[in-house]
Amino acid sequence: MFTLKRISASGVPAALQKAERYRLLNDSSAAESICRDIIEVDPDNQQALIVLLLSITDQFPDELGDALRRAREVLPLLRDEYKRAYYAGIICERRAKVQRRQSTPGSGSMAYDSFHEAMEWYEKAESMRPSGNDEAILRWNTCARVLASDDHLRPRPVEQYEPVLED
Repeated sequence: MFTLKRISASGVPAALQKAERYRLLNDSSAAESICRDIIEVDPDNQQALIVLLLSITDQFPDELGDALRRAREVLPLLRDEYKRAYYAGIICERRAKVQRRQSTPGSGSMAYDSFHEAMEWYEKAESMRPSGNDEAILRWNTCARVLASDDHLRPRPVEQYEPVLED
């Protein structure tokens, strides 16, 4: 259909600024597109990968399933183990926020599970964080406060299985 045009390597810094600006303007699909253009020219651009991941998670409210898959595909491209753990937590937390807003049966339990998974990732990130970097602790505390303040967010009830005894 259309052949995408390649940006120049010298245009990467300005493109990255534009992607960040589009995210701030709530145009996450434009930010995602720009990041993909950057990565086409500079596949290991860690900042572009992070903005890409965040741009995709910004789209969770509109398309959780496909956006969740795309966000998870970015994680292994991050070189730093701390950042992989931290951004895995971000993905789970943002998924939880979408699930929390749903009013379908079981959505509270799904959101609880997602918040809990995010907290596990944040704990992992905390254990390897750079000195003075408390962002994983801040995110963990946010999740803990959300779980403590919302009575609809509870673990899935454990179903008891009782075999039928025949006479």
